[in-house]
Amino acid sequence: MQTKDKLSLEQIRALVEASQEVEFAGLSREEVYGWVNQTLRQQGYEQLGRNARGLVRRYLQKMTGLSRAQVTRLITPYLQGQEVKIRPYRRHRFAKRYTHSDSEVLAQVDEAHEGLSGPATQKILQRECYDFGDARYQRLAQLSVAHLYRLRKGSTYRQRRVVYHATRPSPVAIGERRAPQPNGRPGYLRVDTVHQGDWDSLKGVYHINAVDEVTQWEVVGATPQISEAFLLPVLEAMLRQFPFRIRGFHSDNGSEFINHRIAKLLNKLLIEQTKSRPRRSNDNGLVEAKNGAVIRKHMGYGHIAAHHAAAIEEFYENYFNPYLNFHRPCGHAEIVVGAKGKRQRIYPWYATPWEMLRCLPGIAGYLQGDLTTAELERQSRTQSDTQAARQMQAAKEKLFASFYQKRSA
Repeated sequence: MQTKDKLSLEQIRALVEASQEVEFAGLSREEVYGWVNQTLRQQGYEQLGRNARGLVRRYLQKMTGLSRAQVTRLITPYLQGQEVKIRPYRRHRFAKRYTHSDSEVLAQVDEAHEGLSGPATQKILQRECYDFGDARYQRLAQLSVAHLYRLRKGSTYRQRRVVYHATRPSPVAIGERRAPQPNGRPGYLRVDTVHQGDWDSLKGVYHINAVDEVTQWEVVGATPQISEAFLLPVLEAMLRQFPFRIRGFHSDNGSEFINHRIAKLLNKLLIEQTKSRPRRSNDNGLVEAKNGAVIRKHMGYGHIAAHHAAAIEEFYENYFNPYLNFHRPCGHAEIVVGAKGKRQRIYPWYATPWEMLRCLPGIAGYLQGDLTTAELERQSRTQSDTQAARQMQAAKEKLFASFYQKRSA
């Protein structure tokens, strides 16, 4: 479609009226748009009167085969001072809120905390931004749990962090003979042991896990054997690490806890001792869940020789236990009863054990000795959550490196 010479308005009128029965069509969109732009400029469309504009519009319709509405859409940008040309197609997209750097920061947080659940990670991101004032978490603090899992599936996140999910054994349900009744008071512990496996007829280290039922304050210890002589000093040291007075001690029927020496220690401290009962698989579920989500997650399933118990105990007391209680959020369950009477356990909010303890009414009456809430708050503010996690991970790497050095030697 080419017009070398400019047609006058009379020529255009004659052409339009003489070709009433003739239909024209452009060969391509690029050719049609270019010819329309050329014709409008030749005729000086923006300076024409109403009748002349209508004549030119009819001429464009006749020569291009476009409808009146389509010709109007082409003339509009021309009147605005733009070229009549094809606009590239733009697919509608939602605005991108989280950048590649946000995915990298999320990967660093998950690497430090070893991949907590979505709500727990969301709580850490919020604490990093609002409690510790880290500007890198400003956008991530608004991140929903659903979109957090989407970012974990993104290419930027997967390039920064690779996660391997090992096969986990089925947990063994352990019941109780009498369930303790804390009634909202801290100090009622659920206790269990975790064995680090045998290798070539050599026994591995034993982990002692104690969790408060109300605040989920957790203290972990290590012992080379679970006999009375080895277990008693570790258990005494663990009880001293709790900031509140211990009122109850609940365990399964294992002989490591159900013996005269442990009973004598608990009676001396005026601690109520309870043990498991049959066909009550969920009674001791809290500490069983912590065994997998905390100890197995950080210490693994492989064999660790028993003579490393002292080094592991030092790591627990100096790094691991402070991290668990001041910087690792836990889900706090609520029982919801449906319309048909079905009981369902939900987790509406997440908080660290210290945050949960701090919210209890009359907290000063539960603390041990001269310990104050100000001292605990100062300890929680010494480091941010991720800083404490990284320090703990560095100490753990050094600990595991010592295992392999001694084994190779």
